Amino acid sequence: MALVLNDEQTMLRDNARGFLGKNAPIAHLRALRDKRDADGFSRALWKEFVEMGWAGILVPQEYGGLGLGYVEAGVVMEELGRTLTPSPFLSTAVLAATAIARSGTDQQKKHYLSQIVAGDLIATLAVDETAKHHPEKTAMSAARAGKSFKLGGAKTFVIDGHVANLLIALARTAGKPGDTDGLTLFLVDASTSGIRAERTQTVDTHNAARLTFQDVNVSADNVLGRIDAGWDVLEGVLNAGRAAVRRRWSALARKRSAARSPICGNASNSAGRSANFKRCNIAPLTSTANLKSPARRC
Repeated sequence: MALVLNDEQTMLRDNARGFLGKNAPIAHLRALRDKRDADGFSRALWKEFVEMGWAGILVPQEYGGLGLGYVEAGVVMEELGRTLTPSPFLSTAVLAATAIARSGTDQQKKHYLSQIVAGDLIATLAVDETAKHHPEKTAMSAARAGKSFKLGGAKTFVIDGHVANLLIALARTAGKPGDTDGLTLFLVDASTSGIRAERTQTVDTHNAARLTFQDVNVSADNVLGRIDAGWDVLEGVLNAGRAAVRRRWSALARKRSAARSPICGNASNSAGRSANFKRCNIAPLTSTANLKSPARRC
């Protein structure tokens, strides 16, 4: 069933479509890909997103954002999908903004959400540790060290992980891999000693990275939500992100349908893993392998 937009949402869609069609056509993606741009997206274009308020689309007005909802975020995601525009919109404006707005302390919201709105912060969710999406199997440790925690482990397919300033990292504070209890989310400055990021090259130029954490010191004040209860926060954040990704894919589906080309099939990423799109179902989003379009150069 098609989503019926109201007047304001229709205006947002039309403005986004016009702006991206003019400033970020497919040629924009090709240029970034062909010159092997280190960031994988245009910071100048992202600045214009910020000026239009898109970075703060889900941020409450009291923290400087537009205070809109997931329909509006989905409208922007759909238009980004129409032109295949690479940007930190999903990682920062959807995933990170949702996590902090829903579960952050007032101090955390004031500090981080205002930076997201201003375009001063690129943030992302660091969850997956293997080729398959199983957050409950998180093994990365977070051991108590006085009033801090020491994080140790690795994350893979972290969207925009190579350019993020803030990492919302899932780690285990109790229990064993497979338990949903004992997981905690941490707000981690990406420049903290002990963090190493390695960009992952993907077939469709999605921006992702593998992150390693070695004795990374994080203050207890940087826990997002409650200790050992990160799963409760994570489920809602992932659902918001999945909904946004579906909107992106709906634009691609319509575009390819119009061109009479298939949108389902198997696409392999650079590590040789396969993303299955049979029946065009959208798999969990935090593994970038699950966000792949079919292996084809645009």
